[in-house]
Amino acid sequence: MADDWIRIASDTLSAEINPFGAELSSLCDAAGRELMTDADPAFWTGRAPLLFPIVGALSGGAYRVNGRAYPLPKHGFARTLPFDPIVREADRAVFRLVDGPATRPAYPFAFRLDVAFQVTGGDRPSLMITATVTNCGAEDMPASFGFHPAFAWPLPYGGQRADHRIAFGQGDRGIPIRRVGADGLIAPDPQPSPLVGDPPSLALRDALFVDDALIWPEIASSSLCYGDGEHDLTVDFPDTPMLGIWTKPGARYVCIEPWHGIADPEGFTGEIWDKPGILRFAPGQARSFVMGVTLGI
Repeated sequence: MADDWIRIASDTLSAEINPFGAELSSLCDAAGRELMTDADPAFWTGRAPLLFPIVGALSGGAYRVNGRAYPLPKHGFARTLPFDPIVREADRAVFRLVDGPATRPAYPFAFRLDVAFQVTGGDRPSLMITATVTNCGAEDMPASFGFHPAFAWPLPYGGQRADHRIAFGQGDRGIPIRRVGADGLIAPDPQPSPLVGDPPSLALRDALFVDDALIWPEIASSSLCYGDGEHDLTVDFPDTPMLGIWTKPGARYVCIEPWHGIADPEGFTGEIWDKPGILRFAPGQARSFVMGVTLGI
């Protein structure tokens, strides 16, 4: 644990959050077994960045609004800025980011982003993350939001890496996926669904990710189950209708990424209001995005 990480815990689950990016950095069961990535720098040092105010890459590295272009890096800036801890309790913590000199040149909108983390215990311990975006300005505000948690692959219970799967709902059977091109934008041609079996599941293997993430621009499920069939995590995401699954071949993590937003399609030249998954926040409007992680071990 880094000195500035904030720890919350129940009797059977603990989480540690880095105020830099309000990033979930550790999630451990009652025995102290780590359920998150090892953040091996040979692959990726991220753990669970928050994606705001965009998800994915922008065509030409910039978005356009009211006839003006604003450069913005892939996945936005929230993951690169310190949040203020505004609530610190034994089992709950809340972090806040507001607009300021670090954000306005790239995103000239007044906003507040509050991210609450809550753990519960018992036989089905869980972590609930609630991110609330608020438009604090006097004009409509465009924004997307996404989660990007990297879970241990394999999970720390002795199962084989090759036995790990992600189970979807029946409504996702046959839904085509998209891939990204070399520029990080969404390629135009849908690809066949990689899900097989009943329930439809993704059998995890490195070869799936040689060409980057698997992307569902729409997904029927709001819950997925990840594990080896004996020890599993359930990931719930009722507010985010898009999904990415990603790792780097050979890495000891897999990212299950619920999104409300997606990278620009190749060739996109429209304003940000036309970007897939962008939401229009009216002045004063707030909207929450929830992700839950429940242990079934």
